[in-house]
Amino acid sequence: MAKILIVEDDNHIHSLLLEILTQEGYEVQGAYSGTEALLYINQNDYDLVLLDLMLPGKSGMEVLTEMHEKKAIPTIVLTAIDNKESTIELLRAGASDYLTKPFNTGELLVRIEVQLRQQEASYAKSTLVFKNVLLDLHQFEGFIGDHPLSLSKREFAILKCLMENPKRVYTKNNLYQQVWGDEFYGDENTINVHISKIRSKIAKLDPNNEYIQTVWGIGFKMVE
Repeated sequence: MAKILIVEDDNHIHSLLLEILTQEGYEVQGAYSGTEALLYINQNDYDLVLLDLMLPGKSGMEVLTEMHEKKAIPTIVLTAIDNKESTIELLRAGASDYLTKPFNTGELLVRIEVQLRQQEASYAKSTLVFKNVLLDLHQFEGFIGDHPLSLSKREFAILKCLMENPKRVYTKNNLYQQVWGDEFYGDENTINVHISKIRSKIAKLDPNNEYIQTVWGIGFKMVE
């Protein structure tokens, strides 16, 4: 379920957005000022922000600028201003889309769906998943469920290779060239030690599943 933050000080519009988005099945939180919005953004993770520009405390433009210095959250700006210069300024500040007031609620829902689909597609490209292991390729972090999988740089790179093509058998030469960027000179122990450490770290968090299979005389692949 996507989580959306509504930042709007007009009570009527705020209540309308809250009702519509809740009916659509979204998890919704509301803020009535720019200062309150930034407080929520710093404390929580949101999939989308609906942002009014004319706000008490910090303005919508200030919220947009400060938010995108820390988090890349898709943001649809709701504004009464409709001119080219303002639009360009909003997009440069980090807005994903904008809608002028008064707006059609059906159009707003479609624009929300588009932003969430784009975010989901972007996330899919930045992650690898095999069984219960997830690798975040942007942050270079591994997880099993909610638990961090502490991998060294080379352990991460080896696991990434194997997970990218789980049915492929990687020779030790393949792995050495891709991870170390060098020719393999027969030091099998280097690869074996790293594979052993990866297996051990995964087994501590997920003892009921096997992940890396040794293909004797050839190399390694993921266990189907």
